[in-house]
Amino acid sequence: MIEVIAAIIGIAVGIGGKFAYDKQQATSSKHKAEKEVARAERKASDIILKAKDDALRLEQERRREMQKVENRLVDRESALDRKLDELDRRSEKLRAAEDEVESLKGEIRDIRSKQQEKLEKIAGLKKKDAADKLMQMTERDIKDDLMGLVAKLQKDATDDAEERAQVVILSAMERMASEVTAERTVTAIKLADEEMKGRIIGKEGRNIQALQRATGVDILVDDTPGMIVLSSFDPVRRQVARMALELLMKDGRIHPGRIEEVVAKAEKQIEKEVVRAGEDAAREVGVTGIPKELLRLVGELKFRTSYGQNVLMHSTEMAHMAGLIAEEIGANVRVTKIATLLHDMGKAVTHKVEGKHHHIGAELARKAGLSEEICHAIEAHHDDIEATTPEALVVRVCDAVSAARPGARNISAENFAERMRDLENIATSFKGIDKAYAISAGREVRVIVRPESIDDLSAIKLSRDIANKIESTMQYPGTIKVNVIRETRAIEFAK
Repeated sequence: MIEVIAAIIGIAVGIGGKFAYDKQQATSSKHKAEKEVARAERKASDIILKAKDDALRLEQERRREMQKVENRLVDRESALDRKLDELDRRSEKLRAAEDEVESLKGEIRDIRSKQQEKLEKIAGLKKKDAADKLMQMTERDIKDDLMGLVAKLQKDATDDAEERAQVVILSAMERMASEVTAERTVTAIKLADEEMKGRIIGKEGRNIQALQRATGVDILVDDTPGMIVLSSFDPVRRQVARMALELLMKDGRIHPGRIEEVVAKAEKQIEKEVVRAGEDAAREVGVTGIPKELLRLVGELKFRTSYGQNVLMHSTEMAHMAGLIAEEIGANVRVTKIATLLHDMGKAVTHKVEGKHHHIGAELARKAGLSEEICHAIEAHHDDIEATTPEALVVRVCDAVSAARPGARNISAENFAERMRDLENIATSFKGIDKAYAISAGREVRVIVRPESIDDLSAIKLSRDIANKIESTMQYPGTIKVNVIRETRAIEFAK
């Protein structure tokens, strides 16, 4: 019993000690908190004082700036007042001067009226009668001159029209720059070694016979060492054979069954390339709405050439030029561009359809539902059909320009240098010529004469004589400018 009482007393004493300790700790924490609050209040007070000082300083600076601005405004106002005063003084002077001028005009009018009255009394005619008589005399005196002037103006108008047409065509030509592709009826494929040639020939020639049957192309293996030559007048077949041979050589498996499979694959690939070429051409020249079957024929022209000129490039070049010319002369640009792009598509089927390519092309366009303006322009780009619309005339002109451009076709390229020499030889055949140069692709002959042999008047006659001789002895597209240059130099030495 005593132990229990002792335990209870011990517990009570422990609780009381714990309570006293907690009270002491709370008192200590309260003192610390009060110290922290006092420190924070002092710090906040310092910050507030500093902020007040900064605000006071900024306010003083702002007031100084406002004072400066106010001073500048006062100065400007004073300057404006001075300028207004000066303008007022000038306005007064101008009004005074205007009054003086008006007074002088009145005096001059009075003097003119008095002089006119005196002249009418002396001449015995009124002003209107004198003017009519003067006009009659003047008209009688200058009638012949007026007739000559009218004739000259009419001739100048004709010359200007021809010159403007030349400028339009030459401008369209100069803005075009296209490549020239040489015509080839054969394609050569390089072989890695002579063993590959034997594999292409095959046992008893089976492989090469299978290739020729599948592609319709003649394959020549013995003409050129290290090369196989594909010969065909159909460029599409030749491209199929070239692609098939390249695939076979790359794969290495060459036998009749594989050849048929690869040729079929090459035909599909070439077909895709043909369609893409037609769509790209239409996109390049900026026309839409052309039927797909016609675009495919246009794409086939990528593999066809005419006298060394790639037909597809020729057609797109024409379409660009035709658009420029049609816009200048006010023709239908879309009709002209479509007609020029399609004008040679008949060449893609000339080996299948009887007739001339421009008639075939026009018939294909009619079957495809194109307008008669486009069909007529396609059909009339050669001389056997009369061109009755401006669009057809533009197509014909652009076809001649593109085909006759020096270097565009093999025939022109072969004769180009000779034609340039002939121009220079014709010029130098006259007396008094020092040098002669054919420039601008044969469109101009620049002739330099000896000044001691040819005077200014003779130079004019010489240019006409050279032009006449060129016209009578040469055939050439367009016009040729004869430019005779005479230069006189006086040189002396001071000693």
